[in-house]
Amino acid sequence: MGAEDTMKKLLLAFTTFAVLAAGCSAGGNAPADKPKEEAAGQEGAAKKRIALILPEKIGVNPFFQQMDEGAKKAGQEFGAEVKSIESTDHGAIEENLRVAVAENYDLIITSSFEAEDALKKVAAENPDRNFAIIDTVVDLPNVRSVTFREQEAAYLMGAAAGLATKTNKVGMVVAMDIPLLKKWTGGFQEGLKATNPNAEFLVNYVGSFSDPAKAKELALLQASKGADFINGAAAVGDLGVFEAAKEKGFYTSGQDVDRTTIDPEHIVLSQLKGTDAAAYETVKSFVEGSFKPGVVTYGLKEKGVGVTYVTHESQTPLNAFIGQEVVDKVKAISEEIIAGTRKVPDSF
Repeated sequence: MGAEDTMKKLLLAFTTFAVLAAGCSAGGNAPADKPKEEAAGQEGAAKKRIALILPEKIGVNPFFQQMDEGAKKAGQEFGAEVKSIESTDHGAIEENLRVAVAENYDLIITSSFEAEDALKKVAAENPDRNFAIIDTVVDLPNVRSVTFREQEAAYLMGAAAGLATKTNKVGMVVAMDIPLLKKWTGGFQEGLKATNPNAEFLVNYVGSFSDPAKAKELALLQASKGADFINGAAAVGDLGVFEAAKEKGFYTSGQDVDRTTIDPEHIVLSQLKGTDAAAYETVKSFVEGSFKPGVVTYGLKEKGVGVTYVTHESQTPLNAFIGQEVVDKVKAISEEIIAGTRKVPDSF
């Protein structure tokens, strides 16, 4: 994102996370008469080799750093060799995928919409190889697509905002008005209506994933209209929303990882996405032999998404604007979604 690299270190961009039967028959699993620990420790053919192709360098974006950590943790626990390959830019993704194929990795994992086109090409050209992509869908018979039900966590965020607002005006600054982000805006609005049907919902679009100045301008506009809670969903632009909150004294929230640690006085919630869990489970399933192509989704039930204080602990104390009474009510809503007694639409 060019000049925004420093900001990207604080905020992540959206985006906005075993062998097949043929592999098993080829001798991928350990012999039945050997213990799992011995098999996992063997070198050579018994040790699965897994490549994680990241769309950018590790350390820039926590979204991908979590993924790297989850994959490597599973590799250590289940006796697989996991290598992360960083892409210097989006144009390098296809080249890195082809390198991983040439180096005969047993499973090649990549992530996000930036990698979709490259994976479609490389996977189609190598139908006998196993691939996975996290946080988007590539519909090919040799690809596992791992997606998230972000709308469930967004619903909880909206529900919390509806209960906490004192002005009955709640805002949201969103990166772009595109179908990909409807799960965030739609889920949030549904949750807000569920707990506070009288609340006014203000939404503005930045038009970019990397424009904090514009995002700040829009947040200030919403604050001037009386919004006391503004949900940041503008990727790198969230930095601008956070700055506006600090300047004007309204409350806000972050995305994907716990952002409350940046400014707990004003950033009072974060919507979470478990890219580490998705990568971990992908590696685990491959090594254990249950890996299959197709779409796998992670929501509240699978702990793939969540909200700070409600589904996950935070390093920072709960802000009084939200308060324990709101958290308890939203926890009950979360349990209803998990149980299936409260429905959140799949699309908007």
